[in-house]
Amino acid sequence: MKIIAIDPGLAITGYALLEVRADGRIRARHYGALKTPAGMPLPERLEEIYRQLTALIEQYQPAEAALEELFFNKNVSTALTVGQARGVALLALARAGLPIYEYTPLQVKQAVAGHGRAAKNQVQYMVRMLLSLPEVPGPDDVADALAVGLCHAFRLQNRGVWPE
Repeated sequence: MKIIAIDPGLAITGYALLEVRADGRIRARHYGALKTPAGMPLPERLEEIYRQLTALIEQYQPAEAALEELFFNKNVSTALTVGQARGVALLALARAGLPIYEYTPLQVKQAVAGHGRAAKNQVQYMVRMLLSLPEVPGPDDVADALAVGLCHAFRLQNRGVWPE
Protein backbone atom coordinates (compact mmCIF):
# COMPACT_ATOMS: atom_id res chain seq x y z
CA MET A 1 0.00 0.00 0.00
CA LYS A 2 1.33 3.42 -0.92
CA ILE A 3 0.82 6.38 1.41
CA ILE A 4 1.42 10.04 0.69
CA ALA A 5 2.16 12.07 3.81
CA ILE A 6 2.27 15.83 3.97
CA ASP A 7 3.60 18.42 6.39
CA PRO A 8 1.97 21.56 4.97
CA GLY A 9 3.58 24.97 4.83
CA LEU A 10 3.54 27.98 2.55
CA ALA A 11 7.28 28.36 1.97
CA ILE A 12 8.03 24.64 2.32
CA THR A 13 5.62 21.73 2.17
CA GLY A 14 7.29 18.49 3.13
CA TYR A 15 6.04 15.31 1.49
CA ALA A 16 6.78 11.61 1.70
CA LEU A 17 5.64 8.62 -0.27
CA LEU A 18 5.85 5.46 1.78
CA GLU A 19 5.16 1.88 0.85
CA VAL A 20 3.81 -0.56 3.43
CA ARG A 21 4.59 -4.09 2.30
CA ALA A 22 2.63 -7.24 3.07
CA ASP A 23 5.39 -8.41 5.41
CA GLY A 24 4.97 -5.23 7.46
CA ARG A 25 8.10 -3.49 6.26
CA ILE A 26 7.80 0.20 5.54
CA ARG A 27 9.91 1.77 2.82
CA ALA A 28 10.40 5.41 1.87
CA ARG A 29 9.92 5.46 -1.90
CA HIS A 30 10.31 9.19 -2.41
CA TYR A 31 10.40 12.29 -0.25
CA GLY A 32 11.24 15.93 -0.54
CA ALA A 33 10.09 19.51 -0.24
CA LEU A 34 7.82 21.62 -2.38
CA LYS A 35 9.05 25.21 -2.17
CA THR A 36 7.49 28.51 -3.12
CA PRO A 37 9.43 31.79 -3.27
CA ALA A 38 8.69 34.45 -0.66
CA GLY A 39 8.23 37.18 -3.27
CA MET A 40 5.52 35.31 -5.18
CA PRO A 41 1.96 36.49 -4.53
CA LEU A 42 0.00 34.28 -2.12
CA PRO A 43 -2.56 32.97 -4.66
CA GLU A 44 0.25 31.90 -6.99
CA ARG A 45 2.12 30.20 -4.15
CA LEU A 46 -1.00 28.24 -3.20
CA GLU A 47 -1.60 27.31 -6.83
CA GLU A 48 2.01 26.09 -7.09
CA ILE A 49 1.61 23.87 -4.02
CA TYR A 50 -1.61 22.44 -5.48
CA ARG A 51 0.00 21.84 -8.89
CA GLN A 52 3.07 20.10 -7.43
CA LEU A 53 1.04 17.92 -5.05
CA THR A 54 -1.32 16.93 -7.85
CA ALA A 55 1.67 15.93 -10.00
CA LEU A 56 3.09 13.80 -7.16
CA ILE A 57 -0.27 12.08 -6.63
CA GLU A 58 -0.59 11.35 -10.35
CA GLN A 59 2.98 10.04 -10.57
CA TYR A 60 2.97 7.79 -7.49
CA GLN A 61 -0.72 6.79 -7.25
CA PRO A 62 -0.97 6.51 -3.45
CA ALA A 63 -3.89 4.63 -1.91
CA GLU A 64 -4.21 6.81 1.20
CA ALA A 65 -3.06 10.17 2.50
CA ALA A 66 -1.84 11.33 5.90
CA LEU A 67 -1.59 14.95 6.90
CA GLU A 68 -0.40 16.71 10.00
CA GLU A 69 -3.09 18.73 11.74
CA LEU A 70 -2.45 22.41 12.20
CA PHE A 71 -0.64 23.17 15.42
CA PHE A 72 -1.51 26.68 16.56
CA ASN A 73 1.10 28.36 18.66
CA LYS A 74 1.57 32.08 19.24
CA ASN A 75 2.09 33.41 15.72
CA VAL A 76 -1.38 33.95 14.25
CA SER A 77 -0.20 35.09 10.82
CA THR A 78 1.98 31.99 10.42
CA ALA A 79 -0.93 29.78 11.46
CA LEU A 80 -3.16 31.44 8.87
CA THR A 81 -0.73 30.95 5.97
CA VAL A 82 0.01 27.37 7.02
CA GLY A 83 -3.75 26.82 7.23
CA GLN A 84 -4.14 28.06 3.67
CA ALA A 85 -1.40 25.73 2.43
CA ARG A 86 -3.01 22.90 4.40
CA GLY A 87 -6.36 23.65 2.74
CA VAL A 88 -4.77 23.46 -0.70
CA ALA A 89 -3.17 20.13 0.23
CA LEU A 90 -6.52 18.80 1.46
CA LEU A 91 -8.13 19.92 -1.80
CA ALA A 92 -5.49 18.15 -3.92
CA LEU A 93 -5.90 14.94 -1.90
CA ALA A 94 -9.70 15.09 -1.94
CA ARG A 95 -9.82 15.80 -5.69
CA ALA A 96 -7.70 12.69 -6.20
CA GLY A 97 -10.29 10.69 -4.24
CA LEU A 98 -7.85 9.64 -1.53
CA PRO A 99 -8.97 8.73 1.97
CA ILE A 100 -7.36 11.36 4.22
CA TYR A 101 -6.16 10.70 7.76
CA GLU A 102 -5.09 13.54 10.01
CA TYR A 103 -2.73 13.31 12.96
CA THR A 104 -1.77 15.78 15.66
CA PRO A 105 1.91 16.45 16.34
CA LEU A 106 1.42 14.64 19.67
CA GLN A 107 0.11 11.51 17.89
CA VAL A 108 2.99 11.58 15.42
CA LYS A 109 5.62 11.90 18.14
CA GLN A 110 3.97 9.14 20.17
CA ALA A 111 3.92 6.77 17.20
CA VAL A 112 7.46 7.43 16.00
CA ALA A 113 9.45 8.21 19.16
CA GLY A 114 7.37 6.47 21.83
CA HIS A 115 6.16 9.55 23.68
CA GLY A 116 4.20 12.63 22.68
CA ARG A 117 6.63 15.14 24.15
CA ALA A 118 9.66 13.89 22.21
CA ALA A 119 12.08 16.53 20.99
CA LYS A 120 12.32 17.19 17.27
CA ASN A 121 15.80 15.64 17.07
CA GLN A 122 14.50 12.44 18.74
CA VAL A 123 11.72 12.14 16.15
CA GLN A 124 14.17 12.81 13.32
CA TYR A 125 16.56 10.18 14.65
CA MET A 126 13.76 7.61 14.82
CA VAL A 127 12.58 8.48 11.29
CA ARG A 128 16.11 7.84 10.03
CA MET A 129 16.41 4.56 11.95
CA LEU A 130 12.94 3.20 11.18
CA LEU A 131 13.32 3.85 7.46
CA SER A 132 17.03 2.91 7.29
CA LEU A 133 17.93 6.26 5.77
CA PRO A 134 21.59 7.28 5.48
CA GLU A 135 20.91 10.62 7.20
CA VAL A 136 18.10 12.70 8.63
CA PRO A 137 16.25 14.21 5.67
CA GLY A 138 16.14 17.97 5.48
CA PRO A 139 14.69 20.42 5.75
CA ASP A 140 12.71 19.64 8.92
CA ASP A 141 9.43 19.65 6.96
CA VAL A 142 10.57 16.57 5.01
CA ALA A 143 11.46 14.64 8.16
CA ASP A 144 8.10 15.73 9.61
CA ALA A 145 6.25 14.40 6.56
CA LEU A 146 8.09 11.07 6.88
CA ALA A 147 7.10 10.95 10.56
CA VAL A 148 3.45 11.57 9.64
CA GLY A 149 3.66 8.78 7.09
CA LEU A 150 5.18 6.41 9.63
CA CYS A 151 2.45 7.30 12.12
CA HIS A 152 -0.19 6.37 9.55
CA ALA A 153 1.62 3.18 8.53
CA PHE A 154 1.77 2.08 12.17
CA ARG A 155 -1.94 2.83 12.55
CA LEU A 156 -2.67 0.67 9.50
CA GLN A 157 -0.71 -2.18 11.05
CA ASN A 158 -2.49 -1.76 14.39
CA ARG A 159 -5.86 -1.92 12.61
CA GLY A 160 -4.75 -5.12 10.87
CA VAL A 161 -4.87 -3.50 7.44
CA TRP A 162 -2.32 -5.18 5.24
CA PRO A 163 -1.64 -4.53 1.59
CA GLU A 164 -2.38 -7.23 -0.95
